[in-house]
Amino acid sequence: MEFFERFSIQKEKEDYDKVIETIDQGVVFKGTNLWILIFAIFIASLGLNVNSTAVIIGAMLVSPLMGPIMGIGLAMGINDLILLKKSAKNFLFAVGVSLFTSTFYFYISPLNEAHSEILARTTPNIYDVLIAFFGGLAGILATSSKLKGNVIPGVAIATALMPPLCTAGYGLASGNLQFFSGAIYLFLINTVFIALSTFVTVRFLRFPNKEIIDVKTKKRVHNWVGFIVVLTLVPSIYFGYEFIKEMKFKTQANKFITEQVNLKNNFIISKKVEYKDKTIELVIGGKKVDSVEINALKKSLKSYNLDETNLLIKEGFSFSDVIDNKTNNSQDAIINEYQNKLNEEENFKIKNEEVFKQIKVLFPEITSFVMTTGDSYNKENYENLYLCIIQLEKEPKSSFSEEKFQDWIKTSYKIENIKFIIL
Repeated sequence: MEFFERFSIQKEKEDYDKVIETIDQGVVFKGTNLWILIFAIFIASLGLNVNSTAVIIGAMLVSPLMGPIMGIGLAMGINDLILLKKSAKNFLFAVGVSLFTSTFYFYISPLNEAHSEILARTTPNIYDVLIAFFGGLAGILATSSKLKGNVIPGVAIATALMPPLCTAGYGLASGNLQFFSGAIYLFLINTVFIALSTFVTVRFLRFPNKEIIDVKTKKRVHNWVGFIVVLTLVPSIYFGYEFIKEMKFKTQANKFITEQVNLKNNFIISKKVEYKDKTIELVIGGKKVDSVEINALKKSLKSYNLDETNLLIKEGFSFSDVIDNKTNNSQDAIINEYQNKLNEEENFKIKNEEVFKQIKVLFPEITSFVMTTGDSYNKENYENLYLCIIQLEKEPKSSFSEEKFQDWIKTSYKIENIKFIIL
């Protein structure tokens, strides 16, 4: 019996009226609350712009966005139509102000690159649903308890309402509907499931009803709640399923590389695992890999549930002919020298791949992209330069700006001496 009493929260429950008053005070956005929201939006936008996790966390702690969301859940739980209307009105107002502020910031910002903090908020899945729901449960339970502690700031960080809205603003400012839709969907997930967890907890704790509504109206409200929850949940389940498959594929691929690719007198220069293309690409250095070894590796893919995976093995540099005539010390020197050279080339290649992924999102009018190094010769001397070649769609959108693209490329590579060729 003592064991089950540990889970009881009856003795710690705050007075119902105090809980309702606390949530009600955080619903309205005007005066100080409104300015704090605007400042929090600017802080979060700056954090996303410079890719600073610490700044983004600070914005989430400052943001008062959770107030009207919990107000909606509370209002539905206690049948308070006045609070529901007030919460919904202020929620829509806060979202509008947030989108306008973040869009304005990113429109005037000279930094246009989509860093990892922005990209991370464009692909929500079922795990974001769980985070929002359990975060909301923790939030409303802490609010309903006399022992509030520091739960609310933690919930604000975990559920992350502010960054998705700012990412949506970035999508609007850059004309990127993919970013906008992904970020707005993540924000809706957080909103719906924080409100749902508040509704469930209020019902569980038996808060007194503000109004008595008839069974027919009550059933209609519940049906609408269920419809919105399901509509929000279903896409996240699909995205979550794809996310799990991708993680399993990458785990098995890396396990295969670690356990099977141990070729004698060779070393792995680089590896690339692509889930969408079901491809494992390895760049091997050292002695040339013969077809027998490659076929043996391909056959072993089946043991790792990678039957349909395409294994590509590329030869980075073969120094077998040189090594045969050198001492062991010379061999090590040659290996180190070429390893360093290949590492530089591989890092440049990885950078190109990362940039092209961002180009597909930020500049969808570009169909192909080449970035390489070379020497430029003239009558007097020569200089080392970088060459960027892009091919555009037959009829690119009028919003595409060559100057903006060139500035973005120079900023991404931190190089000024780039010659551009646009096909």
